[in-house]
Amino acid sequence: MFSLQAMFGKGDRFYGLLEQSSEAACESARALRELVSQTDHAPVMASFAASRAREKALAAQISEELVNTFVTALDREDIEALNSALYKIPKTVEKFAERYAVVHERLAGVDFTQRALVLEQSAEVVVEMIGELRRGLRIDPVKKLQDRLQALESEGDKMLLAPYRTLYVEGSDAMRAMLAKDLFELIEKAIDKCRDVGNVVYSIVLKNS
Repeated sequence: MFSLQAMFGKGDRFYGLLEQSSEAACESARALRELVSQTDHAPVMASFAASRAREKALAAQISEELVNTFVTALDREDIEALNSALYKIPKTVEKFAERYAVVHERLAGVDFTQRALVLEQSAEVVVEMIGELRRGLRIDPVKKLQDRLQALESEGDKMLLAPYRTLYVEGSDAMRAMLAKDLFELIEKAIDKCRDVGNVVYSIVLKNS
């Protein structure tokens, strides 16, 4: 295995930008968990806007650096794939936040906190995996993190089914059930986006090992 960072003096630039992007994605996941846990939503919505703006700026900067840099720390297609996958996490979280802000009063009593916590944990694993890129693309620690992401995704899948009996079978408000289902599925989709980032990181490590 070779050291990409030693070969390319500009390696830190892309590693740093990808790390910042993963941290912004994690911030948005944390904001979602806070949103569904607190009664005062205004400050939390502001944090969504801030993390989303940061992620957009970082994604644009990474794309610009790819155009202006002749030699890159990783293969260009790998950087582009990571940039795209990371961008989709806060984008999906923002969709949840926008819809939740409109309908949360209608969904009083529906618990999103456990699923939001799984999302936050998944995003934290993503931060760790992106951090591994500059540490020499080691298979073992990345594989352990990938397994952790897969376990969290499976946990999210199981939790997705849990509320449906109450909402659909025992409940009498069809619109409330549909609104809740839409939001549950958006959280699950965001967890899937974290898994997608993990898949890209793992494929990069396998390719360069």
